[in-house]
Amino acid sequence: MTPLVEFRAVGFAYPGAGRSRARPFRLTSVSFAIEPGEIVGVIGPNSSGKTTLIRLLTRVLEPVEGEIALEGKRLQNWGRAELARRVAVVPQGVPREFPFTVEELVLMGRYPHAPGRYFENPADVSAARAAMDATGVRHLASQALASLGGGETQRAVIARALAQEPRLLVLDEPTAHLDLRYQAETAALLRRLNRERGVTILLVSHDLNLAAEVSDRLLLLAEGRLVRLGTPDEVLEESTLTAVFGCEVTVEKSPTTHRPHVQLVWPDGRR
Repeated sequence: MTPLVEFRAVGFAYPGAGRSRARPFRLTSVSFAIEPGEIVGVIGPNSSGKTTLIRLLTRVLEPVEGEIALEGKRLQNWGRAELARRVAVVPQGVPREFPFTVEELVLMGRYPHAPGRYFENPADVSAARAAMDATGVRHLASQALASLGGGETQRAVIARALAQEPRLLVLDEPTAHLDLRYQAETAALLRRLNRERGVTILLVSHDLNLAAEVSDRLLLLAEGRLVRLGTPDEVLEESTLTAVFGCEVTVEKSPTTHRPHVQLVWPDGRR
């Protein structure tokens, strides 16, 4: 089976990085593949390369070494609209001050399907409504974004991405700034979208336990290098995490899901 996405010895450095006295950030020889139907979580400390990975995958940035393939075809050979019909991104934050309703926001996800068209057609409306149904925001369709809570806004933004009808859904810190209830709801939503709609998911998260609960495999980055790639049990290993994050942790199995659960060991010995 051809991987949906494949990074082949990808390297990247931001312009002017070599002229700085501080050690510049550089992504170095990153290789991995995402299979259709997988949920892959990308984890790592700040400045490890997680956001750069997303920008490379969506062609906001171009590799300086190696190549990226989508459905077996080199990424630079995809047109922008073509790429957006296959890869949808849920960004870390969306301004709630947008003067749009939920339905208007979700319909924006249809733009890649007809970039020269100014008005939606019945197929666009049908796809948008299906996306709102899938994320549980159909009843909010006429509501202004500014009137929504954080969890509702996040579900509306995920609905916009689903309206693109992508093969790959990329999420950048989808539970950042959400309370516990909405974190749990978002995690359940991602699992359901993957299971019921077959959407392949790339999840970038600082929350190691969220990533462990929803992901089939984890990709651990540190200082622009791929440290480990494998199942949550294989990646969330105490000595590896302690070395990468610079703090002591313990890893135990969740009594309910049997997935690894990471816990910080505080300097005074408390957990």
